[in-house]
Amino acid sequence: MHQVKYGTKTIDFNISRTNRKTLAIEVHPDSTVQLVAPENALISDIKEKVITRGRWILKQQYYFEQFLPHTPIREYISGETHYYLGKRYILKVINDNYKSVKLKGGQLHITSPDTSNHKVKALMASWYYEHAKQKFKSILDEAILKFKKEDVVLKRMDIKRMKNRWGSCTCQGVVTLNPELVKAPSKCIEYVILHELCHLVIPNHKKEFYDLLEQKMSNWKKWKKHLEMELK
Repeated sequence: MHQVKYGTKTIDFNISRTNRKTLAIEVHPDSTVQLVAPENALISDIKEKVITRGRWILKQQYYFEQFLPHTPIREYISGETHYYLGKRYILKVINDNYKSVKLKGGQLHITSPDTSNHKVKALMASWYYEHAKQKFKSILDEAILKFKKEDVVLKRMDIKRMKNRWGSCTCQGVVTLNPELVKAPSKCIEYVILHELCHLVIPNHKKEFYDLLEQKMSNWKKWKKHLEMELK
């Protein structure tokens, strides 16, 4: 991953090398920027080109970001609705001498001697993170089995909050997932993981990438749409 400063903004981008003679810049629907550069192109020249096209890149990212799912502003008080694995739970904040986060029926119980908004938020974030780590690993272990033919090498899985992405991957075999994804149904999580694993085979979003994704999950469009439109 490389980056340049464009005004007050930072543009992150990946580079793939081919035997082409010119540099191509692609902005994908997940707001990622992919450059396809000649084998002998200097990094300094590539960065200069990104800066030259900075206004266009940011405009494209802004357009795609309009369609990205968003989470409403939360106050972390009793009565709010929160998601876990695609199901809605009513938050119930309980003041007591111990700390715990539990699912009970259709409610998410958070107990703490300090029930201030920021404390409840912190307890919930920790609970989501731990559950995300377990759930993501379980789905990832199953998903990687679908790539035996492609001989995909996964180095590790990271969990990191990302503003405009559910997941990302590097050519070194590191898949990063947003812990917020654990709020979505398991099939949505599977879709994101398969999407990232496909990138370990095909780094860009050309036709070959979507053909591969179709092989691994024939109904991926359904779960992509659910993730984008229904998880509010």
